[in-house]
Amino acid sequence: MAWKAVARSAIGTSHLEKGLPCQDYGSDRLFSNLLIGAVADGAGSAKYADIGAKIAVEATIAHIAKTETYLEKIGCSWQNRRSPLSESQAKRLFISSLKQVTSQLQQQATQGNYHVQELACTLIAFMATPNWVAAMQIGDGFLAMRFGWDKEYKLAFKPDKGEYINQTNFVTSANVLADMQVKVFPRRPKFLCAATDGIENVAIRLKDWYPSPGFFSVLEQYMRECDRPHEEDDYLVNLLNSKELNQRTNDDKTLLLCLYN
Repeated sequence: MAWKAVARSAIGTSHLEKGLPCQDYGSDRLFSNLLIGAVADGAGSAKYADIGAKIAVEATIAHIAKTETYLEKIGCSWQNRRSPLSESQAKRLFISSLKQVTSQLQQQATQGNYHVQELACTLIAFMATPNWVAAMQIGDGFLAMRFGWDKEYKLAFKPDKGEYINQTNFVTSANVLADMQVKVFPRRPKFLCAATDGIENVAIRLKDWYPSPGFFSVLEQYMRECDRPHEEDDYLVNLLNSKELNQRTNDDKTLLLCLYN
């Protein structure tokens, strides 16, 4: 068995009309038995949100990967660890990752001579082994998962929605550490789907945050049938740009799909 993963983004129709870039970003890095993934959604009010989202994702993955590389050298790698991290260990890891993110965002803002809030974005990140998953979320979007022989998909976190429409928290928020959600799932994962909030209307029953089995089972089946999803663009890109999806959302859309099979 092995991990497969793919991340794809598509620009929203509202951004196309305004001449704005896609402000979402998603990526992953695979060690032999450890998958690290992240997605970010740039704040619509932030001028350089696209740059901020890319920095947040890449800095997070780089920090976790660097830590895993170090642990491999001393014989304590996460990918060979059957017992999960404790939540306090996971929280320390994601706090240190977030410090790298905020440091790089501040550096970018200083170089560009603008305020760091112009790089504001949400962030979902996780590391998944064959035996457990550790995850964090700041802001909206979602991480849906299916474990073992379970038939249902579950959300790792309830998306952080503010009091008003389109209000949420960002990695640049003053209270970001207090708002960061962290959980460890001590079960064998089969399928993970991290997405920005442009997908929420289609994938989630919003009144009770119930993941739609129909939506996720189709994506999981695609991952089962695709041998090299990293090298294949047509299916996911066509889905994200489809008329049916764009009729239900005008926002940017990002999917990060992961299957252990």
